[in-house]
Amino acid sequence: MAETQWHTMTIKLPMASEEHATIVKRVIDVDKELQSHVVKRTLTTEGNVLVATFKTLTVRLARLTLNSFLENVDLVVRTLSEFAEDAAQYKSLSKDSSNHEK
Repeated sequence: MAETQWHTMTIKLPMASEEHATIVKRVIDVDKELQSHVVKRTLTTEGNVLVATFKTLTVRLARLTLNSFLENVDLVVRTLSEFAEDAAQYKSLSKDSSNHEK
């Protein structure tokens, strides 16, 4: 029986900050690969860089997996750019108001 050959690809995506890279990783990590027997995904961060490594059984799956992953990253990054500053300000205001209550 022939040994299965996995196709491996790694993509490094710079983010605006280390915090953003971590947020993107955490958001995407929640959803596991639907076909985990033919697609393996590893996400890590290196400072402000999100590093994604994929192993797939076919080149077609590699293309589809990468396309889907990049769409998800795009959605998270657009959401961060829209709301992250407001969320940070709200978080800061919440801390300030709780300190004043003491």
